[in-house]
Amino acid sequence: MMTFQGSHILSVSQFDRDAISRILDVSAQMAPYAARQKRCHVLDGAILNSLFFEPSTRTRVSFGTAFNLLGGFVRETVGEENSSLSKGESLYDTAQVISGYSDVITMRHPQMHSVAEFAKGSNVPVINGGDGANEHPTQALLDLFTIKSEMAPYQKGLDGLNIVLMGDLKHGRTVHSLSKLLSLYDNVKVTMISPKALQMPTNVVDTLVNAGHQVEITDTIEDNLACDVIYQTRIQQERFASQDEADLYRGHFSLNRHVYQQYCKNHTVIMHPLPRDSRPEANELDTDLNDLDNLAIFRQAQNGVLVRMALFALTLGVEDKLTQYEKPITWYSNKY
Repeated sequence: MMTFQGSHILSVSQFDRDAISRILDVSAQMAPYAARQKRCHVLDGAILNSLFFEPSTRTRVSFGTAFNLLGGFVRETVGEENSSLSKGESLYDTAQVISGYSDVITMRHPQMHSVAEFAKGSNVPVINGGDGANEHPTQALLDLFTIKSEMAPYQKGLDGLNIVLMGDLKHGRTVHSLSKLLSLYDNVKVTMISPKALQMPTNVVDTLVNAGHQVEITDTIEDNLACDVIYQTRIQQERFASQDEADLYRGHFSLNRHVYQQYCKNHTVIMHPLPRDSRPEANELDTDLNDLDNLAIFRQAQNGVLVRMALFALTLGVEDKLTQYEKPITWYSNKY
């Protein structure tokens, strides 16, 4: 069994099924705090330094929210230009200094493997919030938590899942990490829909195939959406050499109510790591899906708080002390 306390969370490759089960179980325990039914101050006095050297809204804010909900304090640095990296300081030196101010660090950086390089210099746990086109482990974990939650009413689980991954699969680190986690389960069917130039990297496909899963690769929506889950991704324009190149692939795989009714099952759940690109030229997920019960994208985003709370609790060794530090809320809340 993986030892979480004091460990970095850098890659989904660290996890086996038992470790994932532990994370998902602790995440579920966080629901009363995220829903403001109770509050928990188990991390009272602890300091999170949040270093985001690439644009982010949901990941950055949900990390901070998760830490605050456990009673901790958050310090943020947003943008490389606002750090000493812009003065030539190495990731190692930055880590040595910042870890001295922190109990845990979250980091996003545009370069692949940069967070792991940073972690070599850190004296406290480092959690990867995304490193270029490489990985996004906490997103993959919240995606898995969401799939499990959304499938439960249909008496389905992660084993035997039929999932479609659609969009920019070449640059989408969320689908890279999710695919690696799904490889740990049994009898999974993965259909990968993308333009030929944006297909899933071979090493990710091989991970699924070598685990014995059925993988289909196509560039066609028609007759390929009758599944349990559709995981849509946006065109990652920041990963392209130019805006014009990114624009070549916009709008190829738009999903709207008509497409859903024509090709999907009644229970097909729609997921997306957000932000969805709602501009007319892209329109990945049409707003006519907003009142669809199976549109899980906002529940998915909220689940990120639960999973990140769990990771903080596990890496700081307080996951078994939550109820000892509970208090009633003292303000009005009608969140759920």
